[in-house]
Amino acid sequence: MSRPRILVVEDEPAIADTIVYALSTEGFEPHWCATGGAALEAARSHPCALAVLDVGLPDINGFELFKQLQQVDRGLPAIFLTARSSEIDRVVGLELGADDYIAKPFSPRELAARVRTVLRRVQRSTTSPAPPAATGPFEVDDERKLIRFRGRALDLSRTEYRLLKVLVERPGRVFSRDELMERAWDDPASAFDRTVDAHVKALRAKLRDVAPDEDPIVTHRGLGYSLSEELP
Repeated sequence: MSRPRILVVEDEPAIADTIVYALSTEGFEPHWCATGGAALEAARSHPCALAVLDVGLPDINGFELFKQLQQVDRGLPAIFLTARSSEIDRVVGLELGADDYIAKPFSPRELAARVRTVLRRVQRSTTSPAPPAATGPFEVDDERKLIRFRGRALDLSRTEYRLLKVLVERPGRVFSRDELMERAWDDPASAFDRTVDAHVKALRAKLRDVAPDEDPIVTHRGLGYSLSEELP
C-alpha cells in the first residue's frame, strides 16, 4: 500500500528535518520544499494527500501559497505552521479553508497525529458520495465538492462549501453559529463566532456575483442564519 504523500513547506532546515523524520516514522511520505515556488512546482508534478505550510516563507506568504495550491489541487487539505499564535492569524488561516493550525514550537508527534486526523476526516467525507441533489436554485454535487447556484458553479473554499451545504440541505431551518461551527468545521473549538460571520459574508458576495438582486442567506439577529425558503 502506498504511503500518503505530504507536502512540507518550511524554510528552516532544522525544523523541516524534524517534521520529515516524524512523518516518515509515522508511515507518511514527506516531500520537503523550502520555498513557495518549489512547493507549487512539486504540487504540479506529484499530487499530495495534504500540505503542511509554514506561514513565514522567504518568497511568499503561507496564506497566499495556500490559495495558489488550491488552484493547482482544489480541495487539498492543509495544516498551517506559524511562530505567531495571535487570534487574527488563526482566523485568517481558518477562513481560507485550512483544516488545522499549529503554533511553533510544537511536538512533531502531535503534528503527525493531526495530519492523520485530517486525512481520516477527508477520507470519511469522500466515502460513498451521493448523486447531485437540487434544492431550489442550488445543486449540491458532494462527489465533486461543488455547489451550483442558478446553474453556475461557485468557487468555494472547503469551509465555505461545507457551510453552504448545511444551509442548502435544510431551507428555512435556523442554525446557530455554534451549530454551523460544529457541522462545517473539522475543529469547531478553533473557530470563532466572527469567523462564521466572515464566511457568510464571503458566501453572500459569491452568490451576488451570480444573482445581484438575490440574498438567499437570511440573518436572524441573536440566533444565527438560514437559507431562504422563498427562492424561485
